[in-house]
Amino acid sequence: MRWLAKFIYFKVLGWKVVGNTNMSKDTVKKAVLIAVPHTSWHDFYIGVLLRKVIGVKSNFIGKKELFIGPFGWYLKAIGGAPIDRSSNQNKVEAIAKLFEEREEFRLALAPEGTRKKVSEWRTGFYYIAKAANVPIIMFTLDFQNKQNRISEPFYPTDDIEADFTFMKNFFKGVKGKIPEYS
Repeated sequence: MRWLAKFIYFKVLGWKVVGNTNMSKDTVKKAVLIAVPHTSWHDFYIGVLLRKVIGVKSNFIGKKELFIGPFGWYLKAIGGAPIDRSSNQNKVEAIAKLFEEREEFRLALAPEGTRKKVSEWRTGFYYIAKAANVPIIMFTLDFQNKQNRISEPFYPTDDIEADFTFMKNFFKGVKGKIPEYS
């Protein structure tokens, strides 16, 4: 299936991968992956193709109620992990525990938290990375240049403002599928 993903990604869609393509060497088995800008449902299949193209397993989270029956089996098979979203549970700690329980876990998230334009990113991904003691790896969803640029692993410090400035600079000038939401 990897050859098919490569054919679709490179030849049919005309995309390219630049930057840290060594992720496929299993050097980073645990990380928070952030994709920006998240402006369209098209981001999902670009992300799925990208993970096949570079040979990296990535994961996502969903409410535990989705992981029931055959649909739940399918979601787990493609990298999904159920999370209890009840109000009495600390979600950052619950997600950080997933990293602890697994040998390999790369959690893909969109820091905007929506496909619409936002003025500020949500901070959950940052605190998850800190609690799990894993790096953040950034990748662009650049529809203007048809490329996914992948960063080197970045370990958050105790200076959230400086860290967010650093991360946002990585995405500067990148245009999503719907440019006005970028």
